[in-house]
Amino acid sequence: MNRSEFAGEPAEAILHNGRIATLDDQHPFVEAAAVRGGTFVAVGNDRDVLALRGDRTQVLDLRGRTAVPGLNDSHIHLIRGGLNFNLELRWDGVPSLADALRMLREQARRTPPPQWVRVVGGWTEFQFAERRMPTLDEINAAAPDTPAFVLHLYDRALLNRAALRAVGYTRDTPDPPGGEIRRDRAGNPTGMLIARPNATILYATLAKGPALPPEHRENSTRQFMRELNRLGVTSAIDAGGGYQNYPEDYQVIEALHRRGETTVRVAYNLFTQRPKEEFDDFSKWVGMTKPGDGDDFYRMNGAGEMLAFSAADFEDFLEPRPDLDASMEADLGRVVRLLVENRWPFRLHATYDESIGRFLDVFESVDRDIPFDGLRWFFDHAETVTERNLERVRALGGGIAVQHRMAYQGEYFLDRYGADAARRTPPIATMLRMGIPVGAGTDATRVASYNPWVALYWMTAGRTVGGTPLYGEDNRLGRTEALRRYTAGSAWFSGEEGTKGRIAPGQLADLAVLSADYFSVPEAEIKAIESVLTVVGGRVVYGAGEFAGLAPPPPPVLPEWSPVGAYGGDHLGDRPEARSVVAPAQACRHHGLLHRLLDTARRGGQDRPFGLGCECFAF
Repeated sequence: MNRSEFAGEPAEAILHNGRIATLDDQHPFVEAAAVRGGTFVAVGNDRDVLALRGDRTQVLDLRGRTAVPGLNDSHIHLIRGGLNFNLELRWDGVPSLADALRMLREQARRTPPPQWVRVVGGWTEFQFAERRMPTLDEINAAAPDTPAFVLHLYDRALLNRAALRAVGYTRDTPDPPGGEIRRDRAGNPTGMLIARPNATILYATLAKGPALPPEHRENSTRQFMRELNRLGVTSAIDAGGGYQNYPEDYQVIEALHRRGETTVRVAYNLFTQRPKEEFDDFSKWVGMTKPGDGDDFYRMNGAGEMLAFSAADFEDFLEPRPDLDASMEADLGRVVRLLVENRWPFRLHATYDESIGRFLDVFESVDRDIPFDGLRWFFDHAETVTERNLERVRALGGGIAVQHRMAYQGEYFLDRYGADAARRTPPIATMLRMGIPVGAGTDATRVASYNPWVALYWMTAGRTVGGTPLYGEDNRLGRTEALRRYTAGSAWFSGEEGTKGRIAPGQLADLAVLSADYFSVPEAEIKAIESVLTVVGGRVVYGAGEFAGLAPPPPPVLPEWSPVGAYGGDHLGDRPEARSVVAPAQACRHHGLLHRLLDTARRGGQDRPFGLGCECFAF
């Protein structure tokens, strides 16, 4: 048995009779794990770990299921996504366009004015049985009166006629810089918006929609965190995002954190919002906060992913690679110099090798004057990075956070650049061979789904969500290595590799018990895996099936017309019992029942259930 020096004391909780993947090379699989004070204190076989049981220890039988360390998305827009989750109709994983249009039609009927129906990314035409995009005629037929905004990745958006009226786009509206309003022969907008060469037109149009009131935004963020918990996610590194202003748009997550209502650990980076004023943004923030401020559940992580707008090379593979402005080096150099002087870790969005080469020129120039000297920094994405530039990343002590954007855009990349280029896009195996830190994530919620199992499928099977093969064996990861990228690997990117990512003594007690054995199911079934029990810091935050009785019931979805209340998030079909939300009346009935059960348990002298916070499981 592997145990900490304090393991002689009784455990607060023990999970046993499982197949627990620890990602500890000395003990790769164990049967049981013991928890105390929010961390693991012992792992090993059932007999040895159960010896740590005391009179008040809660014991949980995993019934032979596979458990893994809690998943850690190293690049997700959780804070922004949480503020808007309850507004969004998710097409993630929907199997047919007919189903997607049915959902749009139903949601349009229940959405009150002046609200919109918003389908905001996380899907691709190649996931549909029809293998095509919806047409504008289909969008207008499904939603004739309610504004509908349908975002596809970061390449285009489809607006129905009601949405065009709501945003005020007419024949007299000029095309904004970096975007195109598609028009008919008479010059009237058709409803198609094209991101060319960047996504500003998509950001700006979506921002015109009505926002939720503050109390609904808190509810929305809790629902999104619970949805991530349903998929086994326990940690996330937030990459900021367009129209996500600091500190204003962080007030909701901070309020939830103060009340102990966050169920995903969040390390957040600050994303500049003002072109040509990026240096001023970061100069202000350096005086307001610093990396490491916070705690294990909510902490400041540094700068990025946007450091300078002139350095943004958006990843629309339907369009040619954008050329960065000649001002980029000066704009980026000023910001990076400020960050290094103040010892702020940073991350930078970087899709193309040509851009990465120029970024590295800037970093190396700053390093000669002010040595990075171990300062943590990394590129996000790096789809077409070459080995020469990877050598430069390694020399400067950087890392690469990769996401499954190619699972959604791989077909477009193949059409433009060919199969040979796609086979190493991104070259994950080469990064690992060179010893560069690599973390995994999704870049959700707009350019890809937040479902980590789709990302793990992509890394191991080497295929898009539509089944198109991209990679040979030389650029596909084994299942254990892919899982390591999504756990211990991602922890490096927030400087927490010593405390999370493995099931081992001293590590934070975050884990997910899975609906199927990730290590043995056919690779196509990896995408369908969920968690049936998710634990964060020794506290149950999600349960389903045989573990549903341990789970905190979700708060009722607000507003009542929210698509989340009808469909949940990542596609669950029409199975109400599988959804990550509970109808308000049902939640209230459960809440009262749980209190009655607890009253009975107290009279019998029993302690409160395994690892829970509030005694009624509510949070």
